[in-house]
Amino acid sequence: MSENTPYTEQQLREIVIGELKPLDGPIVIEEYDPEWPRRFEREEQRIRAALGDRAFQVEHAGSTSVPGLPAKPIIDIVLVVADTTDEEAYVPALEAAGYVLRIREPDWYEHRMFRERETNVNLHVFSAGCEEIDRMLVFRNWLRENASDRELYERTKRELAEKDWKYVQNYAHAKTAVVEEIIARAQSSRPS
Repeated sequence: MSENTPYTEQQLREIVIGELKPLDGPIVIEEYDPEWPRRFEREEQRIRAALGDRAFQVEHAGSTSVPGLPAKPIIDIVLVVADTTDEEAYVPALEAAGYVLRIREPDWYEHRMFRERETNVNLHVFSAGCEEIDRMLVFRNWLRENASDRELYERTKRELAEKDWKYVQNYAHAKTAVVEEIIARAQSSRPS
């Protein structure tokens, strides 16, 4: 599937583990909260305590990782493990720590996504060496430094949040074009 094409309901049913839950209200974008980085730090400690040296990298990603950027109040975390397909190596430990495996995407970098409802976390798991890790961090770092693209992204999110979405994943996919545009600018500005 192209990353620019939104998932159909059937495709969502194929990757979502457990019940497919439609949105029960609007997408809420909140003003930046300086507590978000502290929430990430607590989650990072929890993940590292659960996995030890199996957690190769733990990064705060997404809009809550960008000071000044309004966001859905969900902490997105990138976790890098040796191999996401070796679920026995990390899933039981994360589940024991309170995370629930909700998405398994074999056709998109073997991505796994856990939820933690009490602390409102999306934990994205990728294998070491996956190119998507760098793209997510380049996007985050660029938004931290570039006010005009940060404003463009905020405007896009706010406009899309006002639309009706059946699933939050549809909202996420609707942002893809602007995300790709921003990543392209960020990557072209990197020294060779």
